[in-house]
Amino acid sequence: MPDNPLAPDWLQRPDDPNAFAAEVWPPSLRREPDGTAAIAGVRVDDLAGRYGTPLYVLDEDYVRSRAERVRRAFTDAFERVGSTAEVYYAGKAFLSTDIARWMTEAGLRIDVASGGELAVALAAGVDPSRLGFHGNNKSRQELDRAVDVGVGTVVIDSEQEIERVAAAASARGRVQRVRLRVRTGVHAHTHDFLATAHDDQKFGVALDDAERLASVIRSHESLDFVGLHCHIGSQIFGADGFAESAARLVAVHARLLQHGPVPELNLGGGFGIAYTSADRPDRIEDLAQRVAQVLAAECERADIPMPIAAFEPGRYIVGPAGITLYTVGTTKPVVLDAAGGTAERLYVSIDGGMSDNARPSLYGSDYTSRIVGRTSQADAALVRVAGKHCESGDIVVYDDYLPGDVVPGDLLAVAATGAYCWSLSSNYNYLTRPAVVAVADGRSRVIVRGETIDDLLSRDLGAGHVAAESGAAPLRDSDAPGPLARTNGGPSVETGRPRLNEREEAK
Repeated sequence: MPDNPLAPDWLQRPDDPNAFAAEVWPPSLRREPDGTAAIAGVRVDDLAGRYGTPLYVLDEDYVRSRAERVRRAFTDAFERVGSTAEVYYAGKAFLSTDIARWMTEAGLRIDVASGGELAVALAAGVDPSRLGFHGNNKSRQELDRAVDVGVGTVVIDSEQEIERVAAAASARGRVQRVRLRVRTGVHAHTHDFLATAHDDQKFGVALDDAERLASVIRSHESLDFVGLHCHIGSQIFGADGFAESAARLVAVHARLLQHGPVPELNLGGGFGIAYTSADRPDRIEDLAQRVAQVLAAECERADIPMPIAAFEPGRYIVGPAGITLYTVGTTKPVVLDAAGGTAERLYVSIDGGMSDNARPSLYGSDYTSRIVGRTSQADAALVRVAGKHCESGDIVVYDDYLPGDVVPGDLLAVAATGAYCWSLSSNYNYLTRPAVVAVADGRSRVIVRGETIDDLLSRDLGAGHVAAESGAAPLRDSDAPGPLARTNGGPSVETGRPRLNEREEAK
């Protein structure tokens, strides 16, 4: 069949709409003999039945292996040029106590960007000296806490913050290691909201101000200046931007060395992943080697020793290891004018949406989907996977091909949702946030409990008041009919187990 004229140029009609593209899906995701998919040996229909949908699912071994791979890539590349590298996991991609432990066990440090993320890392038992603390507006309370617990490095993001960090450290008789975040002016080829090194944005200070501000930092006995930090953006496929940024930083780094030691240079993260088969990110080994070679060449040209290089991947590690499971609720064919005639797009509505994956609405991000509860012999149909929110922009997958016989009740999976989905999730329209389940060796376990209606009402202090005035008890999960009781598959507050649906309760 010819491609649908409504499809974007990058999207190719698949020969088999049941197949999982190796570059997009976790390698452990396979079809069972009956056509149902299993990830890390766990059937998706069993996951949906036990935990409900929507459901975030993480392949634990794949997360761990990607963390180890990126650490090896950078340490090996920099050893070859006579230096060392440190890798920090960017916790903003997705952080839980389990994730933090997986990262430290893989030899990574961790970046946090708020007091909450700091609390999660500490609760996981992470050595505070292996933490970096980011943020363009860290509160005094957050800085006090960071210094109190002995956070390894605080990234100073503005001139005003120098005095705040110095005061927090001085009051506690500490010397706090700090980096200075700068804008190199290198604009990565990415969405404007994801590019973070151009001048007209909130992060960091101008590169031209770095020497003056480093001098201010060094004037404080309670601060230890260890180097510059930059971050050029996110979802970056090539090494060119990192190479150019490194070259610009080395020139300033060399001048800073004239006034004291500068042991480190942090080049940030933002390494891209494949969300669709059209995406072609560089291999992390190739990227690491290119950056190491450029940094070595620039340092040789400037006649300075190689600094310790630091990097901050997040999405690269956890993104490809995650999928989100949904249940199809309705399908709706829409006929549109196209190419001098008409063409049909099938809208497939699911039981989640922008509350569990905000990236398509925020950035226009593309994703890949598949029906995973069965296989089909039907021809591929162009679909748009829509959420259930009261927003026309509530789209999870803008363009993809699925079997044309997709029907209500089908299990659907979306790939590469391990990063920035749970961490950006919300309660919009009072949907409860899904659970996060880790799978490994044929077993599953909840690592972040899904929310329930009880959770939502527990924060609304007026709910109990209204119930008391009316003489009625407030609505709880256990009082709700099946669809409400199962919302997002949240486990029971009382038992910690997923609630039964209406049909099961009637048995």
